[in-house]
Amino acid sequence: MKIAVLNGSPKGEISVTVQYIKFIQKKFPQHELKLLNISHEIQELEKDDKAFQDVIAEVEKSDGVIWAFPLYVFLVASQYKRFIEMIWEKKVADAFKGKYTCVISTSIHFFDNTAHNYMRGICDDLDMKFTESFSADMDDIFNDEKRRILLKWAADFFTAIEKQSPTSKAYAPVVPGKFSYKPGSVKSKIDSQGQRIKILADITDSNSNIAKMVNRFKDSVKEGVQIFNVRDVNMKGGCLGCMQCAFDNICFYKDKDDFMEFFNTEMRDADVTIFASEIKDRFITSRIKMFWDRRFFNGHIPLNINKQIGFIISGPLGQLANLQEILQGLAEMSDANFTGVVTDECGDSAQLDALIDDFAAKCVDYSTQKYVRPRTFLGVGGHKIFRDQIWARLRFPFQADYKFYAEHGMFDFPQDDKRYVEFSQQMTNMIQDPKMRDVVRKMIKTEMLKGYQKVVETK
Repeated sequence: MKIAVLNGSPKGEISVTVQYIKFIQKKFPQHELKLLNISHEIQELEKDDKAFQDVIAEVEKSDGVIWAFPLYVFLVASQYKRFIEMIWEKKVADAFKGKYTCVISTSIHFFDNTAHNYMRGICDDLDMKFTESFSADMDDIFNDEKRRILLKWAADFFTAIEKQSPTSKAYAPVVPGKFSYKPGSVKSKIDSQGQRIKILADITDSNSNIAKMVNRFKDSVKEGVQIFNVRDVNMKGGCLGCMQCAFDNICFYKDKDDFMEFFNTEMRDADVTIFASEIKDRFITSRIKMFWDRRFFNGHIPLNINKQIGFIISGPLGQLANLQEILQGLAEMSDANFTGVVTDECGDSAQLDALIDDFAAKCVDYSTQKYVRPRTFLGVGGHKIFRDQIWARLRFPFQADYKFYAEHGMFDFPQDDKRYVEFSQQMTNMIQDPKMRDVVRKMIKTEMLKGYQKVVETK
């Protein structure tokens, strides 16, 4: 069989993900795995229609398609996202229809679930026959058992094609609205109280809902709101995954475009950061994604500590739970307050005016009050993954990360919490006596509340 492998690594064949594909090819020599370096060649694919159509031709004549990629900031790399957008823009979705497909990624398991959910949705939208996904840790290939599982997954994919096994869809089609927003006049402007509010928006049409929503937000605040169109930011390309920034947070593109200077001078000092975008397929635009990916020159360092992050979205966000999780996760992993999201799904201009005005007021209020809600599992779990990886596996080459984490007390391992460790040991020793075990069992429910009750009574 002939399998088209759509490689999502910006590094092309110099990629961990590709080594997994090559290992599969070695073990299944009877099949041809045709590697197509989508992300690495994305600029050529955008400029040269023949090059793009050559990729589509490989898909058309294949028996199956493997989407293979490394994780990049909650999702696939912006270059891969751009290719997915182009499938619909160039009206070639029929080339994918009915093809058996699967997804493989390599990562440290940081939000790999959201990347896989996104890709499963894309495959469903393309009317492909999805078999299974495989999320490999970068180092799984070194382990005998993990390699065995990898080959089982690959064998199941090939067998599904041979047997024409039945498949099912996981996601319903996304249904966009047709609402055209007509903003009303602002009755009372909000005092920004000196807060610096920066909006990073992707605007290609000044008459679009997203453009009008962004302008309404700015108009609702007396002063202090700056709007930057991501289309005007000089970015020569997406993150390359080259890790040139890992030692000292200096990006490979430093002298090639203006991104580092723009981010450091215009965005880093924001008290409130708002990202504004239309929904394209099942995510925001690839241009905003490129901005997020390029911020990785800061490594795994939280970028908006104790600040506010919110979103203005045009499109059916309510149908995309996966994207909602990503937006909240992005804010929480920045150690910021997730201020919220405003969308145009309400379908009523007056109501949308009110929603935007209220959102602007909350942004100012939360910022002045230094209000940051406790992180959920998205932020807590994500932090622990980064903490553990930077402590050990990623200590080299991510030297800048390690220094920041050490200086800011972010290596908060549970074994260092001596109060709970010592208490647990004392109580464990105590209940070795059967009589004490019975006593403690009867008292544990009321005793565990005493400290909490004291705070309620005295604070």
